[in-house]
Amino acid sequence: MISENIQIAAYLFASVLFILSLSGLSSQESAKKGVIYGIAGMIIAVMAILLGQNVHGFVYIIAAVAIASVIGIIVAIKVEMTSMPQLIALLHSFVGLAAVLVGFSSFIDPHALELKGAERSIHMVEIYIGIFIGAITFTGSVIAWGKLTEKITSKPVVFKGKDILNVVLLISSIVLAVLFMMKDGTDGMMYLLIMTGIAAFFGVMMVMAIGGADMPVVISMLNSLSGWTASASGFMLGNDLLIVTGALVGSSGAILSIIMCKAMNRSFFSVISGGFGQEIKTGKKMEGTVKSITHEEAAELLNEAQSVAIVPGYGMAVAKAQYPVHDMVEKLKNRGKSVLFGIHPVAGRLPGHMNVLLAEANVPYDIVLEMDEINPDMPETDVVLVIGANDTVNPGAQEDPSSPIYGMPVIEVWKAKTVIVMKRSMAVGYAGVENPLFYKENTDMLYGDAKDSVEKINTKLL
Repeated sequence: MISENIQIAAYLFASVLFILSLSGLSSQESAKKGVIYGIAGMIIAVMAILLGQNVHGFVYIIAAVAIASVIGIIVAIKVEMTSMPQLIALLHSFVGLAAVLVGFSSFIDPHALELKGAERSIHMVEIYIGIFIGAITFTGSVIAWGKLTEKITSKPVVFKGKDILNVVLLISSIVLAVLFMMKDGTDGMMYLLIMTGIAAFFGVMMVMAIGGADMPVVISMLNSLSGWTASASGFMLGNDLLIVTGALVGSSGAILSIIMCKAMNRSFFSVISGGFGQEIKTGKKMEGTVKSITHEEAAELLNEAQSVAIVPGYGMAVAKAQYPVHDMVEKLKNRGKSVLFGIHPVAGRLPGHMNVLLAEANVPYDIVLEMDEINPDMPETDVVLVIGANDTVNPGAQEDPSSPIYGMPVIEVWKAKTVIVMKRSMAVGYAGVENPLFYKENTDMLYGDAKDSVEKINTKLL
């Protein structure tokens, strides 16, 4: 067993490592170091807790950690990158469920029942808030997982009077909190159970009302909620490290959610209130002719181009086309051509999804640019290759005031000399909005599976 002072020092060191981890994850170049810092911090944190004072059932804890670690390793090895958003949503649900269980455990803890006065009141508030946030996180994350796996419709599910019902549920939770605080011992269990049910239902309604186009923000929001849930658990358990770590995750997730909302020109409140995409509006009637080309013609355009930009989307992830795309980039660069990638902040199904896919295929970091970095280069670009992206390259966001996504910052691919759009069909994107890009005079459609298409183009490149 270690002394309390050593344990506190270990907590502080682990907290510093977690901060370094978040800092490292802010860029592709330092992401691996960030992950290593996070792993080291977690190992130190777990050991500090296990070797601390008054820890019982040491053998059972070690066994549980070992079993969970094996399961985690197996899942991490088997999961496809396209399924990563679903996995993250499911892991968030575990955090929420853990907070609920910790809350009820703290409530019936004999030591907690002996608390009196202000100390008891503070502890009961911690329990109530922790369970409330945890229940919302649990059910909300499960619904997000269902939407991402398409086991539940990705369309927003809303009904008349939804907002009124939410207000009633919130007021009811506050009333139950007052009644809960007035009870002694375990007499308030009934109020705690009712509130848990209300919070769980609220989590379901909140995420069900959010459309598929907003799922990247939902994942980020749930990440933030899981952090605050962990922080609340830290208060209940009296664990300073859990409080700090939860606050770090909660605040960083909230900031990321706000950044992503800004990237969609929408407020955070409008996203969580849901309903976007419930009524599909196509904006102006599509005008022009859609032109399609063959793989040979696409290869010829790339052979003649001096500057090429590639804009990936979720379609690239589904087709697992990042590897042949890497080969394409190498061929083009070997011929002295300029090749850049343009990444939209909400491309894919979770923050940084496209960056991770490209890093997985060993695409050089220095040619992967953010939306604001690559947009100024578009007018001077010979060919833009759009692979599985749709809403993030929609010119209606700038040109059509009647479009549902009007005002959303997008990658301005239509300003390039030639645009090649790889899609399976003319179907709308996740936001359910028609894309006038397909009808532009400088746009050519290349239909088919993205991986297959890129591989065929690669065989024709000089």
